[in-house]
Amino acid sequence: MKNSCQLKVFRRIFFGVFIFASFFLAQNAFANPSGTLPEFVSSDKVLVLAPQPDDETIGVGGAIQRAVKVGAKVKVVLLTNGENNLFAFIVYKKHPFLGRKDFLRMGEVRRQESVKAMTWLGLTENDVISLGYPDRGTLEVMARHWDQAGPFRSALARAEKVPYPGAMSPGAPYSGESILKDLERILSDYKPTKIFVSHPADANRDHRALYLFLRVVLWNLDGKINVPEIYPYFVHTSGWPKPRGYNPTLKLIPPPIFSESEIGWLTLLLAPEEVTNKYNAIQDYPSQIKYAPKFLISFARENEFFGDYPVVNISREMSIDKVLKGQSKPRSVLSYAREGSDLLVRITLKRRINKKLGVSLSLLPYKKGTLFASMPKVEVKVGLGGLHVKDQLRGVALKGVRFGSHGNEIEFRIPFAILGDPDYILSSAKTALKDLNVDEMAWRVLSLER
Repeated sequence: MKNSCQLKVFRRIFFGVFIFASFFLAQNAFANPSGTLPEFVSSDKVLVLAPQPDDETIGVGGAIQRAVKVGAKVKVVLLTNGENNLFAFIVYKKHPFLGRKDFLRMGEVRRQESVKAMTWLGLTENDVISLGYPDRGTLEVMARHWDQAGPFRSALARAEKVPYPGAMSPGAPYSGESILKDLERILSDYKPTKIFVSHPADANRDHRALYLFLRVVLWNLDGKINVPEIYPYFVHTSGWPKPRGYNPTLKLIPPPIFSESEIGWLTLLLAPEEVTNKYNAIQDYPSQIKYAPKFLISFARENEFFGDYPVVNISREMSIDKVLKGQSKPRSVLSYAREGSDLLVRITLKRRINKKLGVSLSLLPYKKGTLFASMPKVEVKVGLGGLHVKDQLRGVALKGVRFGSHGNEIEFRIPFAILGDPDYILSSAKTALKDLNVDEMAWRVLSLER
């Protein structure tokens, strides 16, 4: 009997220690990133690119304060006004939203929230630039709305052009050219030394889109401005950050999807006063806090982190067997290679391929000296209907595109001629069961050896 009681006590102690150790390891898995964010200096010109109002605060609120403190200039650019967050608005206003004007009115509310929040971080309304492009639509614009394809139409706000009089280019069509033009103008005039931008692996599609637009703008301005330092920040993935709520003494660590990634994370440790100011700034977004009261304040912690995937250099000798560590298992993985005049892309899925699973590969090529708007925007799909290739919204002839599959791997072969013989390619892939996305892989930058 005595031995039985001792065994029960031992088990309780063991499992208590195990649970504590598991939590400690989870909290410290990224406690020692590869480096610290470089110090700001008074000559810095910092540009913060935010997909929706509030991202600038939760992702970069500490960095903004640190830059202002040393006398650096800081500008914040809002890609969208965040007008399509239907459920948040219903909770905030406590009544249903039906009309176009309701959504546009809430977009202006969100812009004003950002302006007010910036005062906690040391900025004024003159430091905030609103572009007013379609919330939850900018990745669609990047992939499908260029040149002669026509503007994107926002579903809830029912707009095809920038509807806000106070935006940088009111009345500009919802097209890729419009977004590029605004961002190029900002970078050309401001000439930033450091740019903070949303992450290419973020679950929010506008976050991914802003990163892609920035990449194209920087290629377009190559040789015209000094190359700025780029620091992507991460906001959205399922079940993160943990624990939810205000925990100012806890570290903010990258989510598990990055546990095997190639990213060298940089961290910025915040002073207690900076954490408090960031928390107070977050409180100035009531339209979002009422809907998800514990999410935004989860980012008011003792640090911020930043990091990007390295550029994938596709040489003539690179083997397709070289796997890119983009996101951790069991996420799907992309691999790239070059064979003669073809690009080879292998997608290793987290599940075996079956008839219900559709696979989509996106390729956005860039060629020096050629307008990006006129370059192909290719999507290759494999599913129940076989193989389909689109350039923006238009179906195109297969022209040598091939694919094969085995087990949980699918391999595409795409002639570079279809891609316009590019210097760079922005690439991603996703899997879906019918219309439900199963896995959406991070966007990567491919650099092709000439």
